[in-house]
Amino acid sequence: MTENNFFVHPSAFVEEEAEIGEGSKIWHQAQIRTKAKLGKNCIIGKASFIDIEVKIGDNVKVQNFVSVYHGVEVEDDVFIGPHACFTNDMFPRSVNPDWKLVRTYVKKGASIGANSTIVCGTTLNEYCMVGAGSVVTKDVPAFALVYGNPAKLRGYVCYCGSILRKTNEPLPQGTKLNCDKCGKKVIIK
Repeated sequence: MTENNFFVHPSAFVEEEAEIGEGSKIWHQAQIRTKAKLGKNCIIGKASFIDIEVKIGDNVKVQNFVSVYHGVEVEDDVFIGPHACFTNDMFPRSVNPDWKLVRTYVKKGASIGANSTIVCGTTLNEYCMVGAGSVVTKDVPAFALVYGNPAKLRGYVCYCGSILRKTNEPLPQGTKLNCDKCGKKVIIK
């Protein structure tokens, strides 16, 4: 750690006005843009890009080669797998004077698998899990397991990540699921 109580690899680039939380580590060739905010104990992997004004909570792990663009907000305890990419424009063009930022939210405890694309305007709710290589085009319910292109509901997961139930149909609100691995109870919202 440095005197700032966070680590920045010499090859990484952290722009002025970026806020880095205590205990965070920014690795090889990563770039943190101006006014981005990283919470405490985050890990930003090799060659990852955190755009202007992106907000990232505490204990977030961003693996190698991830792109988190302007308009994305990530809450605490989120895992973002290698090569995941977020978008922020529904109608991208090289030149667009009417460009509008479209926001994306990743809620507490969510996990995003490697090589996933998160299309802007979506919310990944608490403790959901997005399988590797997925394209998320709509909101993901809390504790839901989704994967595919486009990502579809395939089941529900526990806080610990274990699969609680496989299903392609949403469970009724208030359904209680018990985890055989950690013993916790999940109530579907």
